[in-house]
Amino acid sequence: MSIRIPFTGNYSDLSNNEGYQFEFRCERCGNGFRSGFQRDIAATGQKFVRSLSHLVGYGKMYRVTSAADRLLDRSTNSEAKDKALTKAVEEVSPHFHQCRGCGDWVCDDGCWNDPIGQCVRCSPNQAHELAQLQAQARRDQMREGLRNVNLVDGVDLGQQSSTRCPSCGTHAAGGRFCTACGSSLAQEVACRGCSHGNPIGAIFCRQCGHSLT
Repeated sequence: MSIRIPFTGNYSDLSNNEGYQFEFRCERCGNGFRSGFQRDIAATGQKFVRSLSHLVGYGKMYRVTSAADRLLDRSTNSEAKDKALTKAVEEVSPHFHQCRGCGDWVCDDGCWNDPIGQCVRCSPNQAHELAQLQAQARRDQMREGLRNVNLVDGVDLGQQSSTRCPSCGTHAAGGRFCTACGSSLAQEVACRGCSHGNPIGAIFCRQCGHSLT
């Protein structure tokens, strides 16, 4: 007789040679619950057979242990595994609900809207949804408010910005002069004679020949 087992799409089989264990996950947030480990009595018997085979040698005992290995193969389905999975489902299922809107199994803790009887994806929680919309509105209002705030007062927008001081190489934190050596952070030096811009390090103006030193 086959056993009907729910949670067939969102669990992992953690069984090993000692027994059975399963992990069930919410299909919305991914959080989950792990069932208690169910030790397999047959595995204990297999250990005894293995220990006995070392004492009496191989031969018939080898054939017995090989048969036991096949019976305890956790990678294949078996009646024992089905019973263990059914027990694990009974243990974990109180923490899950199946949404009749989308069909997903979701956790009771954060993804289930109990008054509505659906997951919060299909029927968002009013308080949580309002808090999220308020946060988004605050971001939008701050973004809009900043459009009317002058954040560049006193900054020469025509001056080429530099991330390092051209004199000492120190990282620049803004402003017009280096905080390490006091040199100008401007990428060009204006000629005192004609106001033409010249590269840092130039001695004479390339426009009028006036000394820049």
